Amino acid sequence: MQSTLKPIVAALLVAGMSAAANAQTSPFSQFVNFGDSLSDAGSFPDLGSPLLGVFPTGGLRFTNRTGPNYEDDNTEYVGQVATQLLAGRLGLQSLPSTPLLPAQVTGNPDGTNYAVGGYRTDQILDSLVGRSTVAIGGLARTRLGYLVENPQVDPNGLYYLNGGANDIFQLQTRPVTMAQAAGNMVTAVGALQAAGARYIVISDLPDVGNTPLGTLQGNSALLNGLSDAFNAELAAGLRTQGGNYVLLNTRLLLTEVRADLARYGFDPTINQTAVCFDGGNCPLDPTYGLGTANADPNRLLFNDAVHPTTAVHQISADYIYSILSAPAEVSLLPEMGRSALRNHLQMLDNELTAQRHNWQPTGVWRAFVQGGYNRPEYDGFGGGDGDSPTLAIGATNRISEAWLAGLSLGLAQNSLTLGPRDSDYDMRSYLASAFASYQQDRLFADFTASVGYLDYDSLDRTFALGIAERTEKGSTEGTLWGLSAKAGFNLMQIGDPLQFGPFIGASYQKVDVDGYSEKGASSTAMSFDDQDLDSLRLSVGLFGNYAVSERTRLFAEVAREVEREDDEREDLRASLNSVENNSFVLPKTTPTGDQTRFSLGIAHQLTPGMSVRANYNYHGNDNRNQGIGVSVALDL
Repeated sequence: MQSTLKPIVAALLVAGMSAAANAQTSPFSQFVNFGDSLSDAGSFPDLGSPLLGVFPTGGLRFTNRTGPNYEDDNTEYVGQVATQLLAGRLGLQSLPSTPLLPAQVTGNPDGTNYAVGGYRTDQILDSLVGRSTVAIGGLARTRLGYLVENPQVDPNGLYYLNGGANDIFQLQTRPVTMAQAAGNMVTAVGALQAAGARYIVISDLPDVGNTPLGTLQGNSALLNGLSDAFNAELAAGLRTQGGNYVLLNTRLLLTEVRADLARYGFDPTINQTAVCFDGGNCPLDPTYGLGTANADPNRLLFNDAVHPTTAVHQISADYIYSILSAPAEVSLLPEMGRSALRNHLQMLDNELTAQRHNWQPTGVWRAFVQGGYNRPEYDGFGGGDGDSPTLAIGATNRISEAWLAGLSLGLAQNSLTLGPRDSDYDMRSYLASAFASYQQDRLFADFTASVGYLDYDSLDRTFALGIAERTEKGSTEGTLWGLSAKAGFNLMQIGDPLQFGPFIGASYQKVDVDGYSEKGASSTAMSFDDQDLDSLRLSVGLFGNYAVSERTRLFAEVAREVEREDDEREDLRASLNSVENNSFVLPKTTPTGDQTRFSLGIAHQLTPGMSVRANYNYHGNDNRNQGIGVSVALDL
């Protein structure tokens, strides 16, 4: 037995370390869910495992077993359901809250998944405000409801609810109206809100008639009509109650899957609502069913008469994750604008630094052309990498012995690749900066005012849906403006080869991005509200400038920047295009905070009126940016 357990234990340890790593990037502190068999993480014992009571099997879940043989043994447990898969994507856990067999037997502690197979909506409500009970074959285990044990919940937790199908399936033995059933779910959401929950996701009810059970009984239309009524009552009740919640459109999602089965890996030649994988309570599919030569649940929608296969659970988990992660991705649009302006100003600062103490004569114009490439990197939930080729032209005029003034115009193509499926967000920035420089003996100062237009011409949000990918497309625009100042003092004598000293700086930037809607009304298409970013950064650092020869100089800076304005941002308001009258807020990505930056460059005078420059820049810590730049300056 030890030889069998070793690889399993190793796999669990690796999975645990992976979850711990992902948890650092998740915006949610924990995952708590309530529902029925579609969310049950293993409340009932897995009677098919001979290791029951010796090794933690995770319990029975209502979907197919893992392969390759899909047998009831100690290596092929029941696959994970959507809530477990979603929790894994978020780096969180979804263990059953009250497994029938306690931790002393299974090794699994009581968790935060209160879903139990067979639960009606009244029992789901009880699992919050009453008692949660798991019972089978004369055995029972009860735990106080989640809100009884936690009158004030974690506001940073994610709370998920689903239910309603069992109210329909049990109508003959326990009559209930769809208004009453939906009302239980609305009450559950309200109870969580009253206890302090900020992030609540609730599923609508799929077409329960489009199942092998509905096909076998010949009452698909009746069952789907009840689903209609439940969903209408649920949406109306939630809308009246208000508060922040995400109402999913799982019904439309599964309709889209059935309309394009091959894309999602399912066999389109099969009547997917008439057969199932395990054949226990519905016709066994003769091609891919359990025990056939080509047994493969991933080619079928249903494991049994009402429960989906793990392939469908994966699609559901990916669907929810695409909604939860969208605000984190889209909230980087203002960061793209800020990054474009900072790159533009960094190129200008490098130019002014290279020309310091080498100004043109009074009254003479000097033109410069700059080219650069920057590589921003964003950490955390929704993070990714970008690239930004930049071009700028400018001119300066020495208006007096101590003052220089000028104008710089910049154009950049900014792109960000985000998320596990490489969403692609493109923005073209058009920037203009007016500036003035002062130098007198050892003292110098630079002042800049900037404005810009941001054209987000291609916003492609890409995510997984099972084995398939989907891209939702949109576009928008934005504006920005900023003010910056920098002053320094040279500690060395004027004319010495080495110039060195401290400097201080301040920069204020304001970025506004218009809200937009992704095209179409698919189950995954979303709309996002206006966004704004305010950033006030103070910096202190050291500069150095060394004359290698009469015509060549090296220059460098190192500074610490501290953010004083944008440490905390509100969540982003969004909505699903296919769900009317439900907008919600979800966490944005972590804003760029304090950073350390340095730059290193070289300037060479080709002729008395012409010079060239090259430099490297780095901004570090939580989010990073690296860039290179070159320029040519010519006296006119």
